[in-house]
Amino acid sequence: MKTLLILWMALFIGIPCLSQIPQESEYYRIETIPIPQNIILEVGGMSFMPDGRLGVATRRGEIWLIDDPVMSISSRPHFHRFAIGLHEPLGLAWHNHSFYTTQRSELTRLRDLNGDATADLHETVYSWPLDGNYHEYSYGPLIQADGSMVVMLNLGWIGYGASLSRWRGWALSITEDGHMTPIATGMRSPAGMGFNAQGDLFYAENQGDWIASGYITHVEVGDFVGNPAGLRWSGEKGSPLSLKPEEIPDTGEPLFMVAKEIPKLKPPAVWIPHTILGISTSDIVSDSTDGRFGPFAGQVFVGDQGHSKITRVFLEKVNGIYQGAAFAFREGFASGVLRMAWDPEGGLMVGQTSRGWGATGQQPYALQRLVWTGEIPFEMHSMQAMPDGFLITLTKPSDIPSASEVSSYAVESFTYHYHSSYGSPPINIMGHQVRGVVVSEDGMEIRLALDDLRQGYIYSITADGVLSDDGLPLLHSSAYYTLNQVPEGSPLEMKLVQMKPPVQPDDDVVVPSSPESSDIQLTVGTLPNLRFSHTKFTVGAGSHVSLTFHNDDDMLHNLVIVEHDAADEIAMAALQLGLRGHEMQYVPDSDAILAHTGLLEPGDSETVVFYVPDQSGEYVFICTFPGHATTMRGAIQVLTK
Repeated sequence: MKTLLILWMALFIGIPCLSQIPQESEYYRIETIPIPQNIILEVGGMSFMPDGRLGVATRRGEIWLIDDPVMSISSRPHFHRFAIGLHEPLGLAWHNHSFYTTQRSELTRLRDLNGDATADLHETVYSWPLDGNYHEYSYGPLIQADGSMVVMLNLGWIGYGASLSRWRGWALSITEDGHMTPIATGMRSPAGMGFNAQGDLFYAENQGDWIASGYITHVEVGDFVGNPAGLRWSGEKGSPLSLKPEEIPDTGEPLFMVAKEIPKLKPPAVWIPHTILGISTSDIVSDSTDGRFGPFAGQVFVGDQGHSKITRVFLEKVNGIYQGAAFAFREGFASGVLRMAWDPEGGLMVGQTSRGWGATGQQPYALQRLVWTGEIPFEMHSMQAMPDGFLITLTKPSDIPSASEVSSYAVESFTYHYHSSYGSPPINIMGHQVRGVVVSEDGMEIRLALDDLRQGYIYSITADGVLSDDGLPLLHSSAYYTLNQVPEGSPLEMKLVQMKPPVQPDDDVVVPSSPESSDIQLTVGTLPNLRFSHTKFTVGAGSHVSLTFHNDDDMLHNLVIVEHDAADEIAMAALQLGLRGHEMQYVPDSDAILAHTGLLEPGDSETVVFYVPDQSGEYVFICTFPGHATTMRGAIQVLTK
């Protein structure tokens, strides 16, 4: 749609043509750090040392030291193994002349006592019970201002998130001498944490049971942030909470509504809409580079493992509560983005891995560096809540006539179910009429006045029609603002502008039903690493096929059978469904689709029945849930009888 709009403008009003549509790579360049062939650098944690060396913990239990990782001296940095034998460390921090890392069951300090760049001493700082469930990941540490450390513990998975051993689903504060204090609970899969520019702690959550979509949340002592499994331990000594799991209602009401009844339940500061801005929220870093990384100083960058991308987040406090906007920033990394760290020259080092989790980036692991080219993109720099709308600040002056047109904007609000089911589709979607626009004299600020603001909702604001003063479109034209609080103040005095109501999603989703019998019965399940259990079937032309898909995984999947050469096209179309994706089961409307299941939750099954064509050939079956189609593929070979 955006490309068509720009083409129309190029033809009829003379703005630069399609070849001049801005690209992310013009402003932020990805550089790849070469990794020796004998090193499997599945990055679990990263931390720079004061001398500029980069420490990298790997999911295979090693820590490597990399000399000159920014490649200022040599095009091939030197790798030296510092430690071995760790249990899937998923964090790394340099503090007080030592590395600290969080293994599955403990926070560990590693010291080099003789200066040979190899760990001579492994010390347990604090340990916690471990049930042994594969999903019991442990993350951290994050060094706090007083020198204590934060670690966060993932829930186990037994068809749903479960706290199978003490403190699973909790954030813990641990001192260097091993004193532990529980901070908060409600975490499901807290893959990333970090501080904002003000020094407040945030963590990143991943979709699952009770977690409708990825988000980042401000964490304070005594908070309950969503998943009730960890409340099992609220009666333990030192717990700042007395809330019990059975006190959390499973009604499907929006989370912000439930929070009105349960004050300890803290809604997310910023939702990161699932499949739109990512599917596997990971690390959090605040831009502390003093402008060396571009025009977003003080803002927060959030990684996404499944979509191999980074999202940008602007935070503000309204009535003492954090909220703000999420923007697309940079995609196209080689593997799944899990860890990020600022390098000494102001670039962003990006550590990546995909084993077991899958990613749109096709490499199993990678280490890359994101560098600002010095060119300022035309972007929505920030978005602030107003009593009757939003104030958008731009990075460069806009073309005032285009920015002043109400037709340049489209606004919807939505929210999610809060329930024990896995994830949620967007619900309560409502279009909002833009009743007025005021643009500042310098073209740098846009005040949007809307009707009927809804507290607690996520606002999708798209500004496809806004151009820069030199005629270019926004690099990313959409923002997603989480409106936890509506600020006080006076609304803009404007007459209502009559506009056509926004198009609402079509409610009809057709799923094939099963007849009483079929000539051929096929069964497909799932395997780890985002794979189908069977990837090749051969059937006769014209066969009547009954195919049953069992989702044995711990995430959502579907199965879509498409013409051989249409798999990539259908996967991309599913990704572009946006807010309508979940409602449409991530199955786009296409004649190239032969049959499909719905979107299945973990443990669910569905059978589809169809006739294969009379002609020989090959049909591909894929999972079209965003980010899955690259690895979840199989084929049905049709042979002439």
